[in-house]
Parts: sequence; structure tokens; C-alpha cells
Amino acid sequence: MKQAKIILDRDYRISRIDERIYGSFIEHLGRAVYGGIYEPGHPLADELGFRTDVMEAVKKLGVPLVRYPGGNFVSGFRWEDSVGPVEERPKRLDLAWFTTETNEVGLHEFARWAEKAGSRIMYAVNLGTRGPEQARDIVEYANHPGNSRLSDLRIQNGRKDPLGIKLWCLGNEMDGPWQMGQKTAYEYGRIANESAKMMKWVDPSIELVACGSSSSEMPTFGDWELTMLNECYENIDYVSLHRYYANPTGDTAGFLARTMDMDDFIKSVVSICDAVKGKKHSKKQVNLSFDEWNVWYHSREQDEEIWKREKWDRALPLLEDIYNFEDALLVGSMLITLLRNCDRVKIACLAQLVNVIAPIMTRNGGGCWAQTIYYPFMHASRYGRGTALRAIVDSPVYDCADYEGVPTVDAVATQADDGSLTVFCVNRDLTDPCALELDLRSFGRIEMKEHIVLHHDDVHAVNTEENPNEVVPAALPVTPSDGGRPQVLLPPLSWNVLRFA
Repeated sequence: MKQAKIILDRDYRISRIDERIYGSFIEHLGRAVYGGIYEPGHPLADELGFRTDVMEAVKKLGVPLVRYPGGNFVSGFRWEDSVGPVEERPKRLDLAWFTTETNEVGLHEFARWAEKAGSRIMYAVNLGTRGPEQARDIVEYANHPGNSRLSDLRIQNGRKDPLGIKLWCLGNEMDGPWQMGQKTAYEYGRIANESAKMMKWVDPSIELVACGSSSSEMPTFGDWELTMLNECYENIDYVSLHRYYANPTGDTAGFLARTMDMDDFIKSVVSICDAVKGKKHSKKQVNLSFDEWNVWYHSREQDEEIWKREKWDRALPLLEDIYNFEDALLVGSMLITLLRNCDRVKIACLAQLVNVIAPIMTRNGGGCWAQTIYYPFMHASRYGRGTALRAIVDSPVYDCADYEGVPTVDAVATQADDGSLTVFCVNRDLTDPCALELDLRSFGRIEMKEHIVLHHDDVHAVNTEENPNEVVPAALPVTPSDGGRPQVLLPPLSWNVLRFA
């Protein structure tokens, strides 16, 4: 049997974990809003039209932050369309997703939903077709107490107290030719800097995320970050990263190794941020916001057919990837990668939350169920709080088409404020279990309390409304251990949560 070993020490700290690393994303795209979180007339809709079954599923994930309202959508969005009497709000053609946006759900409604869900808003401003003036205006509308035109308009629209939005995105993927108002790195850096100045003059307490490259595969990656940061470094707080992975060829071993690319991406952007810091002789550290990440490829052909038939309709069923078991394993490793880099990755958003490349699915007028990727995210959000610990992992390795020396066991650990310890690990081996030894002697008297596993014999297994429990976590028996060196058997192709107290 294959064997691996993990050494942990209470002093091998990576960083305090910012809870915003468990954020998510709701864009005005597809059925994320209309038919997702919002469906008036549904038997389980509340007085505002929000689905309570979806709300409960979101609450179980423990999502502290939701990025809103886009995404590509935001680059053509007029925030003024989303406030005021609903019946007076305009319908607009959305050029990002070729649908019609009705603005039935706007800023006030979404703020109410976020409050009910126990989340805060990460609001994106339009720096594609708009600029600094409109960016500072929405900050005034949302956050200024009163006695100004826009804050008084908020009060007139039914919200006396400020919304208190503290985290803002300066546009979205501004390097992409698919983006409305695409810019060069210099153009974007200048407009981001001027927007940042004015927004912080209105509310000095806010934090701002500047657009990094929309992917590490962009031809301008690296040069974009250097040029952009040279223009706005002192006025922004985070640089965004976006990354999606796919497995169109069915190569499971290669697919599960994609987090090696994710780790390289993070470290490259950290290096660029620190290079600009050095160049500017700055004392300020800019951190990272990995505010779009997930698996995304299952629905692309389907989306093309929908656009041919129903272009410009409302709430088209776009990007509705049906996730299988191997997708859940990669999502688990992506969470491990984020935690391993939490000294610099302070914010992350699983893209997205409901229906659109999402852990939660719904049927209009019908049920709500959890996809396979729901469970690793729920476990990490629930148990991965406190401080991340650096796991020294001695594991067998394998080679695949794109990577050499891929560890079979991918792992990280977190210690909660009460002293309890959680180890998250993925066994990437396709066929063999792995006997894992954990060296926990530095923690003194510690006992294993729980071993949660997500495993299925079929990597293509999925959850559906009719069969929502095809791929769900299970509890494995826990064997008592002596001397702080417990032994655990990791099933092949498995996500594991090991909890100690």
C-alpha cells in the first residue's frame, strides 16, 4: 500500500485566515438572480421574492462575502438603473451575456438578501463604459450618512442607514477583448487610480481591488500587472486573479494536477506586487483577491445553442455546469491551495453561487439541491477558520502530460481559536488508497474526533434534483492513537477532512 506522512507543528504558521477567503459571487447572468436566489411566486419565496430553500443552502456554506453585480455584466451597467421604484427601472440589453436585464433586483434588494444570508457585499463598479465620477457616486449613494444629493436619494429610496459596503472592485477583467470598454494596462491603471482616489475621498474606510490579468494565459500577463500597478499601487489594496480549469479530454490525473498551475499563478502575482513595492520604495503591501475561481467547461456548447434560440430573453439558463465527482476533488485542492497561500490571498470568490457554474442548483418552480462541489467548500468554510498551518507532506508523486512530480496527497491544516485542528487532504491516486501517518506531537494531548470523506467509484457521478445524494460526504470510523502519531487510510480519489481536538 502507498504511504504518506504529514508533519504539523503549532508554530509552523502560514497566516491568520481572512474569512473572506470563503467568499462567492452573484452576477446578473443566467439564472443566478432570476430563478436562482429570487423567484417570486415560488412556494418557498419570502415576502421579498427570495427563495428560502436557496437561502438555507447558502447559509450552510457560511459565505461571508458575495461579489456583485458582475463580472462581465458590470462593464456595461448603470448603477442608477438598479435603485428607485422597481416599476420605474429601465430594461436594458446586456451586451455581456446577450440577454435583457429588467433590474427587478437591484442594490437595495440584494443588500436585503445579503443581510438575510449573513453575507457582506463586494461591489464592482463599471470602469468599462464609465469612469471615476460614476464610481465615486455609487460610494456616496451607498455609504455616505446623509445631507448630500446621492445619500439623500438612498434615504428617499427607503434605506436610512448607509449600506456600509467596505470592499469594492475597480472594474472586471479590463484586459479582455470580450469586455465592454477593454483597456490597455496603462489606460486601466490611470482610470483605476483616479477612481480609487475619489472613492476613498468619499469614504476613507473602504478597500479596493484592482484588476489583474483575467488569466495567467493572457499574452499580456505579467506586463499588465507591472504597468497597472505602477499607476495605482498606493491607492489600491488588492490585485484580482481569475482562474477556471477544464477537463475536456477526460485526463483525471492531469486535471487534478491543475492546482500546481494555480499555485504558480499566485506566487507570480505576489512577486510582481512586491517588485512594484520595491521600485516605489513603498511601505505598503498589496495583497491578492482571487475573486473568480472554479471548474468551468461542461456547459459551453449548450450555451451557444441557447443564444441561437433565445438571444435577448430574460434570465437565460446559461453556464449551468453539472459538476461531477472529479470536479469536487479539484475544487477541494483549489481550496487547499488558497489556504496554503493565505498570507497573501486574503479574499477569494467561488464563481458563482447559484445555477451559474455553482455549488447550488434550482429548478424554476421546483427544487434546490447541492452539486458535488458544494461539500468541499462547505467543509473548508466551516472548519478552515483561525490560522493556517504549513503541512510538511512526504508523499508519493506522479507525472502527467503537463506536470512532473505531482504529490499524490495534497494537504493543508488549520487551527481554530479553541485549539482544535483540522487537516484537509485530497488523495489524487486513481486506484490505490494511501496509508497516511500524521506527526502531531507538538500539539500535546490531541485526539482524532472525526474523519469525513467524499468519495465515489465513478468520477463522472453527479447529483440531480431526482437523486441529490449520489455524491455526498460520509463519516469513516476513527481509530484511537497514542503518542500524537495517528494513522489514517485515505481512499483513492477522495477529499478528506480530519478533525482533532
